[in-house]
Amino acid sequence: MSTDHEPPLDERERLDLCDLLDELGPDAPTLCEGWTTLDLAAHLVLREHFSKWTDEKRAVEKAKGLPALTARLRAGAPALPWRIPGVRNLLNGTEYLIHHEDVRRANGLAPRTGRPDLDKIAWATVRLTARGTARKIRPHGLEISTRAGESRHYGPPGGAVLTGHPVELLLYLSGRRDASETDLTGDPEAVAALRR
Repeated sequence: MSTDHEPPLDERERLDLCDLLDELGPDAPTLCEGWTTLDLAAHLVLREHFSKWTDEKRAVEKAKGLPALTARLRAGAPALPWRIPGVRNLLNGTEYLIHHEDVRRANGLAPRTGRPDLDKIAWATVRLTARGTARKIRPHGLEISTRAGESRHYGPPGGAVLTGHPVELLLYLSGRRDASETDLTGDPEAVAALRR
């Protein structure tokens, strides 16, 4: 939750990511396979302005250059649906959090600590995402647990247990398994199903 002097989480993540993109330049790697920082910036611009995310559209945006793309991102997202109170962080905050980590981790930057705002939105998203993941590994169950001891169980008892800080769990469940600092334990068949 933001104070009167602090912008909402999605805006802070957007601006921090833009700073990092500008610092690293257009050719730095990301965790998004085959994408550089320029590709990622183009994706974010297209996503927010409801354009189709084709390679051709991304090429048009990329041709504008990274400074133009980060300037457009810094200007903020369109009001609908991205700035609706109560949903803006879930819709856009999570997107920017994940992509910020895509850039950070691919460029050797350590996980951010001491950020309860990031943990809160990550945990909320993880609880939603884990439900869908659990359906994919049926008949096995899935338990997600934070290092602070919060946990949720989906499906039958037993199964796979995924443990980590909320941001790390979010990265794992969003396909950034190798970059996440998580522990995966439990029934070997359930663990194998989750890894698939």
